[in-house]
Amino acid sequence: MTTQSRRDRLRDNLDRTRETIAAACADAGRTPGSVRLIAVTKTFPAADAALLVGLGQTDLGENRDQEAAPKAAELAAAGLEPVWHFVGQLQRNKAKSVAAYARWVHSVDRAPLANALSNAAAAHGRNLNALIQVSLDGDTSRGGAPVPGLEALAEAVSAAPALTLKGVMAVAPLGWDPAEAFALLAECSKTIQRVDPAATEVSAGMSGDYREAIRAGATMVRLGRNVLGEREPMA
Repeated sequence: MTTQSRRDRLRDNLDRTRETIAAACADAGRTPGSVRLIAVTKTFPAADAALLVGLGQTDLGENRDQEAAPKAAELAAAGLEPVWHFVGQLQRNKAKSVAAYARWVHSVDRAPLANALSNAAAAHGRNLNALIQVSLDGDTSRGGAPVPGLEALAEAVSAAPALTLKGVMAVAPLGWDPAEAFALLAECSKTIQRVDPAATEVSAGMSGDYREAIRAGATMVRLGRNVLGEREPMA
């Protein structure tokens, strides 16, 4: 596929995705501008990310640092500065790398990670926007903090000097009704706002359930194949 044909396909996909988000917002009685599209570029090349930026899609998501860091570096070398959102599980030993390029980290789920990210961001002379990932079903093996510990974690994130607490993120657990999952996340958002009333962001909804997420109040949706097409299997 030529660069031009790929650009045309991405433009068409972006237009269609934005239209469906706008329609979901209208169905929920919301304005389209209240929901931010995060185009998740994982497993796709830096060339696709660059094309998306050229098409006006500046919010890009990645979930593996070993893929995201070189991709971010390649775009930066080309003079492109998208807003990188790190949306995957994160180990403390990757905090220094992620803090160098990400502006948002959606997966803060424990105080030691918050502290590591804050220290790393400060070393880079940066500040990171942090979302607390919630484990809605309590299974923290897939990432996320259990619901009962959210307020304490929010206080830890809020106290971290180089982090700004922005809100919550979650993935609807397998087997759950997405509407029920995102309704619970909306309650978790209220818990976080008791610590910081400005932390109103809700990152929820992927390709299969973003309409339900928007109906429940999501302010960010994380979409990959809607924009980029089907993914190649991971190596």
